[in-house]
Amino acid sequence: MTVLKLIGVKKSFGTGHKKVDALKELNFTADRGKLIAIIGPSGSGKSTFLTVVGGLLTPNAGKVIINGENITEMSERQRSNIRLKEIGFILQASNLIPFLTVADQLKLLDKVKKGNMSKADLERLFIDLGIEELRNKYPSDLSGGERQRVAIAKALYSNPTIILADEPTASLDSNRAFEVMELLSSVTKNKNTTSIVVTHDTRLTRYFDKVYRMTDGVLEDVTEQMGENTSLEHKLAAQ
Repeated sequence: MTVLKLIGVKKSFGTGHKKVDALKELNFTADRGKLIAIIGPSGSGKSTFLTVVGGLLTPNAGKVIINGENITEMSERQRSNIRLKEIGFILQASNLIPFLTVADQLKLLDKVKKGNMSKADLERLFIDLGIEELRNKYPSDLSGGERQRVAIAKALYSNPTIILADEPTASLDSNRAFEVMELLSSVTKNKNTTSIVVTHDTRLTRYFDKVYRMTDGVLEDVTEQMGENTSLEHKLAAQ
């Protein structure tokens, strides 16, 4: 079942000779239960893609459709409601509230949204992410990797339909990065979620169902190019 569709989406910044076309008439679909990677060099449009999909930026043209609803025609209040109900963001900046403990970050979500994880599921998530002993600490007490893992827990706690992750493993060591990707893969399959991950780390590509390369605002599906007998990870690393 298709949960996300982009039709002819364009996004530019600036005007005249300073105009930059960040996204060039993109067409894209994502189904439930799929873990999708977006790779490509810095400045290619990957983060712009995520923010447009998440309703944080409005495209100059085209449609972004989530669960059959065109969010580009919605008011900002309506888009905020879609973000709250449907989307979990994992950003490079952890975006944790500095004056709330880890536990209180999640309790705040309970006040604004129903249908969050059960206590048992949350406890399992804390253990899986290795943050069970951090629940009473503030963001300033945490390392960069710990803050990122808390941000991942915060995004998954609300049981989103779509998870949008911008370099979620950038501040993690290799072992923890693989553990986080295994968790994202498990959540995507078991909860029938759609996860879209922007990453520079080609070691992680073995976890993904589909891989797209972004180049100068253009998306290309590179999954099929990799061939059946050669590791996708090794193919991408060689490019």
